[in-house]
Amino acid sequence: MSNDKKKFVLGKIKHELLDKLLKEFTSGVSDDRVIMGSKIGEDAAVIDMGDKYLVAKTDPITFVTDEIGYYAVNINVNDVACTGAIPKWFQSTILLPEKDTDEELIRNIFNNIHETCKSMNIAVIGGHTEVTAGLDRPIVVGSLLGEVEKESLVSTSGVKPGDVLLLTKGIFIEGTSIIGREKEQYLIEKGYGSDFVKRCKNYLFDPGISVFKDALLANQHFNINAMHDPTEGGLLTGIAEMAIASDTGVEILEKEIIILPEPLELSKIFKLNPLNTISSGSLLIAMDKKESPEYIDLLKKNGITAAEIGYFQSKSKGLVIKDKNGKKSRMVYSEIDEITKIF
Repeated sequence: MSNDKKKFVLGKIKHELLDKLLKEFTSGVSDDRVIMGSKIGEDAAVIDMGDKYLVAKTDPITFVTDEIGYYAVNINVNDVACTGAIPKWFQSTILLPEKDTDEELIRNIFNNIHETCKSMNIAVIGGHTEVTAGLDRPIVVGSLLGEVEKESLVSTSGVKPGDVLLLTKGIFIEGTSIIGREKEQYLIEKGYGSDFVKRCKNYLFDPGISVFKDALLANQHFNINAMHDPTEGGLLTGIAEMAIASDTGVEILEKEIIILPEPLELSKIFKLNPLNTISSGSLLIAMDKKESPEYIDLLKKNGITAAEIGYFQSKSKGLVIKDKNGKKSRMVYSEIDEITKIF
């Protein structure tokens, strides 16, 4: 009998295995106050606290070192914001490598977290910090709590067939910043100027990895059926997660997907599919098509671009993508992010 273990690659585990694990491993404890628990596509838990819902989220930062605290706060804020909640309380577990850790590194991470939270009126309420064996870079695991009025709660599973699918800003935003910061020397050696690298690195802030403003404008002014933040696996995985969570199908119009110049160039350099590359900073929204133009106009007035990139349909029609020539095919996605190819 072979003792060989199945090898897992970097990134998310497959939806099929995750679904099996979520069904198999439960505590056996039923709690009626848990409005939303573990489910593919739902990135935050929701708990009934009486007059409001408490929203709980946790997510790690594993690909970057520079500005890691900024990433950790914003990545967690995005998922809380996608429920319609206001982020309130942040904790973090900071794991540090033996070799390259000094007081300056620790101080920089602490300052990064605190300043980012302060800018969004979030209280830092604790956490844990340690030097950990076997690491070659810092890892920050964030945990964020937020509050939402019960009537304002939005879930990924709220999609309805016929809803239009909107995308804000564009795709491959976080991935562009990561590559600019982690592969700066490589890009310079390949002949790309410092201005190009600087623009890539600045994608962290412009157009930015935060979707807090996008989500807030949506939920304050419109009847939103679902919002989702496409992270690892990129745009197509995020769309698939919305469809899985809501038990629907979807048709995507590739020609409407916004890909900015720097992400497009990095896709060619590193041979990455931009549709499957980590895309924090993009917000996916499902809403009634009649309200879509008004929302797009409101975003534009607030300096945020957006486009209709498809629509949801019945589950029986499946996940479909129409290419730039109008040819339809099955929408293929992967939980394994394209950016793992460069690490």
